[in-house]
Amino acid sequence: MGDRGTGKSTTIRAIADLLPEIEIVKDDPFNSDKTDLDLMGNEVRQAIQNNETIETELIKIPMVDLPLGATEDRVCGTIDIEKALTEGIKAFEPGLLAKANRGLLYVDEVNLLDDHLVDILLDSAASGWNTVEREGISIRHPARFVLVGSGNPEEGELRPQLLDRFGMHAEIRTVKDPILRVKVVEERTSFDQDPTIWLNNYEEKQQELRDRIVSAQKLLPTVQLDYNLRVKISEVCSQLDVDGLRGDIVTNRAAKAYAAYNSRDIVTVEDISKIITLCLRHRLRKDPLESIDSGDKVSKVFKEIFEIED
Repeated sequence: MGDRGTGKSTTIRAIADLLPEIEIVKDDPFNSDKTDLDLMGNEVRQAIQNNETIETELIKIPMVDLPLGATEDRVCGTIDIEKALTEGIKAFEPGLLAKANRGLLYVDEVNLLDDHLVDILLDSAASGWNTVEREGISIRHPARFVLVGSGNPEEGELRPQLLDRFGMHAEIRTVKDPILRVKVVEERTSFDQDPTIWLNNYEEKQQELRDRIVSAQKLLPTVQLDYNLRVKISEVCSQLDVDGLRGDIVTNRAAKAYAAYNSRDIVTVEDISKIITLCLRHRLRKDPLESIDSGDKVSKVFKEIFEIED
């Protein structure tokens, strides 16, 4: 969340280009995994049970945009009632949740999203499945996605239920340094003049980032977080009066991921310091009389608990 015109949407849409390809069942509308039952549709599951040959292909991780004005049918998918009645076939037209399975679901101006769409996202995010019921016919498919949102808080607050579903929350501010502002404008102008040349100039750095992410994914299962550090993380959450345990869980996961990204299998206090504000700032209760920024409050309590001097 942050100021308009700071490249939030551009940054998020660029993430898809950095992520490794995934293997899916060919021509499957749900991007089904051929081995994980929680990530496959019913047709693929039945084919596997019947020992049929499953063809697969590699695709880029899906990046699906959810428009603010989308209808429920567009998001969840719809059942062709006429075909169901005349031919007795459950004809399902997949929606955006089906396309986003095993990928990213991006909502621009997420704080302006209609309440009925927020409820749908909450249901899918909680269960990992999307259920469509029309005229007594029911179809269920996997909907495991990473929910990414952006918006300007001046235009409206995000519903607390949805805000809590976001693992991390970054605040973006307009750059004040004139030298850096000129650099950004020059890069944008260069891209507009010839996108191909601009992309080629940065392809090597892009590939380095991709390789680093792939290496981190492989290393992640072996990363260890010391018990004493876990206790201190929970102590920070407790002292900040964070509701529930999502803050503890996300901070633990993010610290391990950050350590893996830096090619280490042991989490350090430095790793936790880099991610804890991102994980907790949006989980604090709003106090209209509080003068301190929520990010600064998290940082202050973190330094007290971990005994770090400024």
